[in-house]
Amino acid sequence: MTDWQQMPDLAARAFGGGVMYASDEFFAFAADLINDHAPAFTPQSFGARGQLYDGWETRRRRPRGTGDDHDLAVVRLGAPGVIHGVVIDTAFFTGNYPPAASVEATRLPGYPSPDELLAASWTPVLPRSALKGDTRNTFRVHADDRVWTHVRLRIYPDGGVARLRVHGEAVPDPALLPEVFDLAAAENGGTVTACSNMFYGSAPKMLLPGLARSMGEGWETSRRRDDGNDWVLVRLGVPGRIQLAEIDTSHFKGNAPGEFRLRGIPDARSLDTPGDWVELLPRTRAQPDTRHRFAVSDAPKVTHVRLDVYPDGGVARLRLWGSMSEKQRRRLAERHF
Repeated sequence: MTDWQQMPDLAARAFGGGVMYASDEFFAFAADLINDHAPAFTPQSFGARGQLYDGWETRRRRPRGTGDDHDLAVVRLGAPGVIHGVVIDTAFFTGNYPPAASVEATRLPGYPSPDELLAASWTPVLPRSALKGDTRNTFRVHADDRVWTHVRLRIYPDGGVARLRVHGEAVPDPALLPEVFDLAAAENGGTVTACSNMFYGSAPKMLLPGLARSMGEGWETSRRRDDGNDWVLVRLGVPGRIQLAEIDTSHFKGNAPGEFRLRGIPDARSLDTPGDWVELLPRTRAQPDTRHRFAVSDAPKVTHVRLDVYPDGGVARLRLWGSMSEKQRRRLAERHF
């Protein structure tokens, strides 16, 4: 998929993101910036400090000198990655949104403290840009392929932001990858590149960490009324040999696929040559609300995997456990560092 907004939100709480620091949280906590659910609002719901907001809101600034003209929040990405775009959502903030914002990024090893982050060197990702109130402000980032671990949101001069989304491609640290790992996981760089249908649920959700808590956290298609079937194409985070495939239909009870099939693609140049694809799992009967696990024997190295569901339905998670070569590990290390 070329749409950067379909890439994983590297800052999301479900992805492992966290808010490390905020200059001010008088009206609403910065931790809500990375909540997974869409912002909500209940009018006339007041607390001790005013109307309750689902987002981050600072007090009105009264600048007293240099450096006192804006608020900021620092967010740890759930996985190191390349940033392709950001969303600064001011939903429900109308007379109290910041007129402008900027985003910077840094890369620090390990688990730095707030003080270490504040003292770090930061690189502009999004220059100071105008915002609209009660709007999902989207910004494509035309940056290089550097890998970042943290972002810093600056708002000018103050106000409220409901959500910060940082969409991009995760690049795992090879030093932290075991011999066998999930090659398709979004946190390891797995990406959905094409899909036949995403009417009810987005296919990239299948690659997110953890178990799905509902049908809404998986991929679900509309009902087919023809002789075809639905499918999704996944580019593995790292090319490798798959040893175990997990296709999880949890929560999909009356709308699970009847059958599914997995094929591997040894080279991206073979995408348009189905005869070159490798059978990983033949067409197999699916059960509703079930974590299916299948051993995969003697599979060659593949770069992409295509999951076909027959004829349609929902899948909560797709896991493809396997290993990569030492050559691939070295390449990943070069890219990461």
